[in-house]
Amino acid sequence: MSRINQAILVCLVSLIPVCANAKKKHKMPKEKDLVAYLMVYHKDEDHGLHMAVSRDGYTFTALRGDKPIFAGDTIAEQRGIRDPYIFRSPDGGICVAMTDLHVFGQRAGRTTQWERDGDKYGWGNNRGLVLMKSFDLVNWTRANIDFTKIGPEFAETGCVWAPEMIYDEQKKAIMLYYTTRIGNGPNTLSYVYVNDEFTALTSVPQDLFHAPNMAYNVIDGDIVKVGDKYHLHYVSHEKGATVKHAVSDHLTYGYVRDENYNDGEKNSHEAPNCWKRNGEEKWVVMYDVFGIRPANFGFTETSDFVHYNPIGRFNEGVMKTTNFRSPKHGAVISITAKEADFLLNYYK
Repeated sequence: MSRINQAILVCLVSLIPVCANAKKKHKMPKEKDLVAYLMVYHKDEDHGLHMAVSRDGYTFTALRGDKPIFAGDTIAEQRGIRDPYIFRSPDGGICVAMTDLHVFGQRAGRTTQWERDGDKYGWGNNRGLVLMKSFDLVNWTRANIDFTKIGPEFAETGCVWAPEMIYDEQKKAIMLYYTTRIGNGPNTLSYVYVNDEFTALTSVPQDLFHAPNMAYNVIDGDIVKVGDKYHLHYVSHEKGATVKHAVSDHLTYGYVRDENYNDGEKNSHEAPNCWKRNGEEKWVVMYDVFGIRPANFGFTETSDFVHYNPIGRFNEGVMKTTNFRSPKHGAVISITAKEADFLLNYYK
């Protein structure tokens, strides 16, 4: 048995059976039909998966009145999730990836803050991710991936955080990339490939991006392809926590740091997510301003990834929420009017 096949077998910890109507594959919506938005985020109060819908990309309304769509203790080994990311796969399915992490582990019954030695593995010291996929936004498959079981060199993985996805057009596969470290070493960005069902890994981790000479932590990468360029927004811990930008002609290597990037945020912030405004050649970089209380999302816009126009935080400018506050580490995709109508009606 190959090493990759072994990794697939040991990583598939649990899978929720999918209903028959969720197995039906849908076509990718046409761009002209993408007229609304779906946001995912977590909250520190409950460590569950939250969702919000927007008709115009400016005002967002949380589903279920800002109660979790999925409680963390029902889908995560560590009884909580963080850092959710949402992505539409080429087969029309909606994929959500999350950190399997409970920072309040003692509240869940542990006698120690972390499952593993905090001095050896650092803050969080989680081992894996939660992967979910749906074709109807109601019925979901789920896989819990333990990265310490991939191979001997990954057995001492200190963290697997902030997963995101992009479709690799050359590999014809979904690339999953994330923050990681060995033990309590420096944080870097790595990537793997996953199967179409979004239930197992099909490769072993490879390095994607890190600080020069591993001099400081790099976390929370987000990649968007525009034209023939790949734009990576990430968080640098060189001087506090600040969002930075890098560009490459290649998906998995060659990123050159953009020393001129400035999103205007003066407080510590992380978790950048770059999403396109429907019908416009304009992209929004959304980020989690954790350095203020209460925490909030901040936003800046660009049309060329050279000049950025800060547009404020939620409820402090043009971006609004109607029924929630203090979201954490979010991501946004475009959806159809039919999908928006369905979600708002289903969860009302």
